[in-house]
Order: sequence, then structure tokens, then C-alpha cells
Amino acid sequence: CVVSVSGPTDGPWSCSGVVLSRGPGLVLCQGAVFAPFLLDGPAAWAQPGAALLPAALQPCLRILVLQPPAGTRAPTLGLDAPAGGLQQHESRLLALVPCGAFQQALGRAFGPAEQWRFGGEAAEDDPRALHWFAWLRVPGLDTPGEGWTARASASCLRKGEGLLACGSPFGALCPDLFLNTLSRGVVSNLAGEENALILTDARCLPGTEGGGAFLPSPDGSRLVAVIAASFCWKGAEWVGLTLLCSLAAILRSSASVLGEAGVVVPPVPGRVAAVPAGGGQDPLGWVALVECGAAWGSGVLLAPRLLLTCRHVVEAGAPLRVTPAPGPGRAATSLNGHVVFTTEESSPFDVAVVELEESVPCFIPPCPADTFLPGFGALGRACGPSVTVGVLSAVVAVAGRPVMLQTTCAVHGGSSGGPLVSSRSGRLLGIVASNTRDTGAGSTYPHLNFCIPITIVQPPIAHYRHTGDTAAFAGLNRAGEGVRAAWRLQRQPGPPSKL
Repeated sequence: CVVSVSGPTDGPWSCSGVVLSRGPGLVLCQGAVFAPFLLDGPAAWAQPGAALLPAALQPCLRILVLQPPAGTRAPTLGLDAPAGGLQQHESRLLALVPCGAFQQALGRAFGPAEQWRFGGEAAEDDPRALHWFAWLRVPGLDTPGEGWTARASASCLRKGEGLLACGSPFGALCPDLFLNTLSRGVVSNLAGEENALILTDARCLPGTEGGGAFLPSPDGSRLVAVIAASFCWKGAEWVGLTLLCSLAAILRSSASVLGEAGVVVPPVPGRVAAVPAGGGQDPLGWVALVECGAAWGSGVLLAPRLLLTCRHVVEAGAPLRVTPAPGPGRAATSLNGHVVFTTEESSPFDVAVVELEESVPCFIPPCPADTFLPGFGALGRACGPSVTVGVLSAVVAVAGRPVMLQTTCAVHGGSSGGPLVSSRSGRLLGIVASNTRDTGAGSTYPHLNFCIPITIVQPPIAHYRHTGDTAAFAGLNRAGEGVRAAWRLQRQPGPPSKL
């Protein structure tokens, strides 16, 4: 649904919302939509732990909830839907409630030194309001015999699981077209108490804040989280992830407010049978954090003591530490390593091979083979590896041999060297080399990126493991002009004209 708030002289301001109950009618939305109407201004968001009651806002607010026509629960409105065909329900604010667990997770995962910001520059995008949510009582939604929306606890989520985000881009701007639109993605990362903070690569637009994120399951989708911010920025780089707050965490923070309103909240079910985003082996078992001096990136483990990463991740002579992602029988322990080979600066293949001083315990080698991309991009060590999903959008071949892969997976700073994995078979396809940057505009495009096919490095890796001779990698420095042109993003030279 869409929530619209207006005062006698200001508004309307709008965002998305989720209908949590029809007996009684309750809607949950992002609290920041009420920012322009706070009597104490933005300072009200800094109140520790206390809910904000209606008396904290300007009087005579009009709060409307926009819903699809009666009997339409899914986003099925077409272009021929009559203008104004949406239902409007008057509602009243019960309270604005801060989610403490989400706030703590935000502070730990997104340090101020890394210049994280969410949303835009408008008043409702004040970072202090990110963890605030609004409860609305909507009598027009009361339906005899109906109860709460099917829900699931975020504590059951795993990285890589599929998610479905539902929100209304641009809020009340054009709900006849945009109401309850859908976006599919995966759980990219998790943080906080019982996974209070969730990152997904489902693509959301401004105005979807307050919408829901659903966990698909064989017996129907279940609401698991609420969209807190549609855009994430790290410095000047658009990260391409959406920030979610666990519904269970919001309900825990809202228990006293809902209790005073006489609302009985049924318990959130535990684990449900979710629909996985991909098959095969767990790709998180292959990914490792690579720290070299002040720089860090990702790498893919090819053997218990052998790691493949990018040349630009490692520095000559700098101490090198490798931290494999934790897994069954394996803690997140850092291991020393040394670089045994890097391609030359003139080589189009940005590759480095690292040998570890100790073996990685419980290692299961990847199998060379829509795409899956685990790595330590954006968040680094803070929350472990992140996962994004996309499609293999292009395979660039020279003389019939693949030399570059392009994907739509979101790739961020720190993803370089991480594995690109088939979401169907779980097989290793390649390693991430870079995303795309427009140097003129200063813009980064995380969903257009380039990977080195594993078929390029697999033969020399196998030869090196058999002989221990680094001369096995010499061919990576002798790529032809067609390969170099592809990685310079130039047209491959064609045959000369005979005219």
C-alpha cells in the first residue's frame, strides 16, 4: 500500500507501507515520512528508546492509506486501470517506534569513517530516522474473520536465499501505475541480533521505503522485513543494495505500544521451507578476505593452500593475510600467505596467485563450469562475505575462446578477486575483475561488471600445482591484441580492407 501524510500547510509526503493485519486493520510504514511534522524537528529522532506519540507531531494531520480496488491483493493493475480506482482509507497514528536492534546493527556495520549514507538529501532521508517506524490504525481495513499477514522470522535467513521486495516507487506520485511493484533478489548480508539488519540486491526505488520483503516458500510468501532505505552509498559509490529491517525486530520494539492499543500480536513462526536462489555447492566456502597492507579485496580458494585473486588487490612486498569465510568445522581465522605470481601491468588479465603458509581446514574445492557472486565487497570484514545475484549478460570471445564475462550481479569496491558462480549448478565460472566507472561523470555502475573466465586460469593453475613452477603462468602475459582490445573496451581489429 501507499501511506500519504499531509498537514494544514505542508505535504503531502508519502512512502510505501505493509498491511500487517485486517483484524484489526494495521499498517506499518517507515517513520521518516512524518519528519516534516515533528514539533521538535529532527532532534526528536535522537530520543533514546522512547516511542513518539501523536502529541509529538503537528495537529490536524491527514493520514491516508491507498489500497488496490476491493478483491485485488496482488500488483495486477494494468495501464487500463481507471484513474482514481484505488481505495483511500483514513487512518490515525498509534506511535512512531524506534527499533533498537536495527539501530545497533547499523552502527556496527556501517562505520562513519567509511562515509555510508542512505537515501537522498531530503528531510525524510535523515539518517537518524532510519530505525524509526510508524504504526497506523486503519479502521477501513477491518475484515471479519481475517487476521495477520503470514510472517517469518529473519533469524531463519541465510545468505543467498531468494527474497521478493514489494513497494510503490515514488510513493503517492502515480500509484495507479506503480502501486505494489515487485523486485526479486537474494539475501546479500545479515547483521545484528537475530539478523535485525538485512541487505538485499533486490532493486528498489525511492518511495518503496516502508514496503515489505517477502521470503518465498512452497506454501506462500511470508513477510520477513521492511524496506528501510532503497539506496546505499559508500562515499561517492552507489553500492546497489537495499537496506531492510527485520519485521520480528520491529515487533519486539513495538510490544508495549501495541499492547497499550489493545493489539494482540501472534508469535512469528520460526523456520519455513524457503526457495533457494541457487543450487550446487555453497560458494561461500570458497571465498576469502584478502588483506594486503592497507588494501583489501576478495579471493577464491582453489586448493587448501592456493588462492586466486586480482593483481590490483595485492601489493608487492606488503604483508598478506587471508581470512577464509567461516563454515562447518572452520572458524574465521586469518592465515599468512605470499604472492607466487602476478600478471604484468601490460597483461589484460588482472590475476594474482597466492600460496598460504597453512592449509584451510575442511576445504571442498570448487567445480569449474543466471550467476551468483559472493565476496567481501563494500562491507569487508564487518559482516562476512556478501552475496549478489544476476545473469551472465555477455560472453566475449576471441578466436572462439571466452576471454571476458559480463554479469548483472552488483559488484562493489572490495569484490575484486571474488568468485563468479553458476546459480544453477554451483560451478565456478570466473573471478571478478572490476565494475564499470564513468570517469567523466564520476559515476560507478555496479550492475555492469567484468570477470575473467576460469577457463583462462585453470590450465596454468593445474600445471603449477603439479610442478610448482611459476613459469606455468607465463602465457597469461602473452595475450594477443584481440584480447587486449576487449579488456580495453575497444572494438576488436577486423581484417583490413582490400579496396
